[in-house]
Amino acid sequence: MSVPFRASLVALHDVTLAAPDGRILLDHLDLAFGAERTGLVGRNGAGKSTLLRLIAGGEAPRAGTIERVGRIALLKQGIRADGLRVVDMAGVGEAFDRLARLSAGEGSLDDAALADWTLETRYAAALAATGLSPLDPERPASALSGGQRTRLALAALLLAEPDMILLDEPTDSLDRDGRAAVAELIANWKGGALVASHDRGLLRAMDQIVELSGLGARSYGGGYDFYAAKRAEERSAAAERLDVAERSLKQTRERIQTAAERKAHKDGRGRRERAKGDTPKIMLDAARERSEKSAGAAGRLAERQMETAGELLAEAQAAVERVAQLAFALPSSGLAERRLVLEMRDLRYSHPGGPLLFDGLDLIVSGPERIGITGGNGTGKSTLLRLAAGELAPLSGTVRRPVPSVLLDQELALFERGETILDAFRRLNPAATINEAHAALARFLFRNEEARRPVASLSGGEALRAALAAVLCGSSPPQLLILDEPTNHLDLDSVQAVEQALHGFDGALMVASHDADFLAALGLTRRMVLPMG
Repeated sequence: MSVPFRASLVALHDVTLAAPDGRILLDHLDLAFGAERTGLVGRNGAGKSTLLRLIAGGEAPRAGTIERVGRIALLKQGIRADGLRVVDMAGVGEAFDRLARLSAGEGSLDDAALADWTLETRYAAALAATGLSPLDPERPASALSGGQRTRLALAALLLAEPDMILLDEPTDSLDRDGRAAVAELIANWKGGALVASHDRGLLRAMDQIVELSGLGARSYGGGYDFYAAKRAEERSAAAERLDVAERSLKQTRERIQTAAERKAHKDGRGRRERAKGDTPKIMLDAARERSEKSAGAAGRLAERQMETAGELLAEAQAAVERVAQLAFALPSSGLAERRLVLEMRDLRYSHPGGPLLFDGLDLIVSGPERIGITGGNGTGKSTLLRLAAGELAPLSGTVRRPVPSVLLDQELALFERGETILDAFRRLNPAATINEAHAALARFLFRNEEARRPVASLSGGEALRAALAAVLCGSSPPQLLILDEPTNHLDLDSVQAVEQALHGFDGALMVASHDADFLAALGLTRRMVLPMG
């Protein structure tokens, strides 16, 4: 399916996208993007990042053509800073060096001709627009936090002044203020913006949503809420069409079976009459000829009916698959209502050589409480979770965990290089038999050979599902589940599946997240906001 063409900055004609391994991601794609804000969504692996790279000109399509008008700038995932200064990462290092040479009286005639004397003012304005405090241009970019690097990369887009910006998961490593800065930048952008994201807050501000799937591209006018409502309608309609198609196929089979039984009964009666010899042979032969012709026509009709019913069923199944949501349920933890889960008393902690992050912290968690941990980047959210899980020791104070607990960090470090999902499960649950392991993984949608997939091949949502299966389905399931930014790198369907699963979990939860929609869906009983130091 194609998105209609209009006055566009970018137009794709009959484009085929392929993954690095040669697998076709999208075929015969027709898309056009103009001076509006478009949210790009789809499951991990659907081709969102590949499409952005193709539009930016960093890669060529397997087939088809891409037309571009004006300048296009891409904000990539995983921004690297090795060996770069802040000003280099902002994309204006050479221009700043030119101004420095001229200011020192060492510039050439070329420097004078190419100098941009508005650069320092524009640089400061770009930093302010992305929520960054003034940064020394010569400062090493490696000294910045991940969130600061993302904001600096956004400032680089502003300085480049392109006609269209392409953003690949721009809020993944940002705190609430950083997300707000990205949203404001996009809201004020006068050109075209194509944003691949699972951030529902950001997607709500879009003018349209384009969803990528194995069936191509589908456009939804409006922002995320309109898209979500239409998807819900599609799920309901697709399920109804599937039900109708299944009933139609069943009825067609029954009609064909009934007709075949009637014909068999009639043929049997004809054979009996022929055996008795009461009816003239010429009449019996004529009746047999009519029966054979009728049987041939009936058979061809039955084939057409079955083929039509089968096609309708296949179409209905494809429609259900397109809108299907991942869904899995977490096993019971067996946690009692008032059971003490975690006790942190008079806690003091600082990283080696760093300032105190916590001084006199007290935290008591009892029963199936649900605590959301929020705060800006660098406030110590991940550190607090690691202290609670026992992965870090405090400088002073006490930490007690009277119940089984587990921490799933952003990198899912419980997995080992080279192992399969099944290997990981059995390593973490050595008492489980092979059949028990397969049964547990099937509960988390890893059925049969899916359980033997290498962990390294999993998407973010699949890896989190595999980790939850491995830690929750053992002989002593944790009663305290600690999650650090669990929605980072997940697609929308996976985020919603994790929300539903965690909402039904009967143990205690501690979750650090910048995703306001995700936290709201968990039914928190308490929030902790960590202040800046």
